[in-house]
Amino acid sequence: MMKHILFALAFVAYALPAQAGCYVDYKAKRDNPLKLHYGVMELPDAACNDRQVATRQVQQRLENQGWFLLKIQSIFDDRGLTERKESAGEFFLRF
Repeated sequence: MMKHILFALAFVAYALPAQAGCYVDYKAKRDNPLKLHYGVMELPDAACNDRQVATRQVQQRLENQGWFLLKIQSIFDDRGLTERKESAGEFFLRF
C-alpha cells in the first residue's frame, strides 16, 4: 500500500511542472502599410522544449492572421506573464 501512495505522490510531483504553461514573446510585422507589433502567445507544453517547434507554431498562427514573424524573443512559463502583459497590449495572448 505504501508503494502505491509513494508512486501516486511521485506522479503528482512530476506532473506539476507541466502545468506551469508555455509561452513565447515575439515581434511580428505586416506590410502595406508597414505595421509592427510585440506579442505574447501561449503554446502547447511540447513546444517549450524545442525552439524550432515553437517557431513553426508561432509562424503558422501569425500567418493565418496576415502577420509575419520577425523574431521569437524568449520562451518562458507562467512566471514571465505579468511582466510582459503591459508591453504586449492588445497582442497579449491574442493568437
